[in-house]
Amino acid sequence: MKRIQFLAVIMMALLVASCGKKKQTEDIIVKPVETPAPQGPVSMQPYNQVTDVKWLDRDYQVAINRVANDTLPMVTDENGQKFVDNTITVRVLRSDGSVFFSRSFTKTSFNEQLDDDYRHTGILEGIVFDKVDGNHLVLAGSVSHPQTDEYIPIVMTISNFGDVSIRRDDQMDTTGNLPAEEASNEDGV
Repeated sequence: MKRIQFLAVIMMALLVASCGKKKQTEDIIVKPVETPAPQGPVSMQPYNQVTDVKWLDRDYQVAINRVANDTLPMVTDENGQKFVDNTITVRVLRSDGSVFFSRSFTKTSFNEQLDDDYRHTGILEGIVFDKVDGNHLVLAGSVSHPQTDEYIPIVMTISNFGDVSIRRDDQMDTTGNLPAEEASNEDGV
């Protein structure tokens, strides 16, 4: 009798132990990613570039100045974050300091090169001096989606008569090969 009671107690213990075991599940629980709430409008930092150039056997300076312009329409990204667009002023100065060329550019200056997406969700990110090409100064610019690597490259040329030509840059350098003159300039950066 004691033996039957002993076996009954062991069976009860095993039964209780097996019931207390947690069930294994294949479900994976991931915390939802919370998108941060939009903050106040984001502005890019001011930017100034002054480059000395030899153009048509004379000395010039190309001065480029970017400022956030809160009078322009703001751009809103998919998260509702607002961004302030920029105004960029390009000035070409003679060696005596007199102004040969001065013009301010906004995103609308490049409307013909932009698609509807960039017209509504892009900002004028930058313009930089590129090179002298005969009787033209060549500058590179971009209209971008803020805080991304997505942009439309722009080429601007200024002639020796002060005429401006703007086109979309469809010939991006993807080889990494630079002409010898440009490669030597890259070493100092």
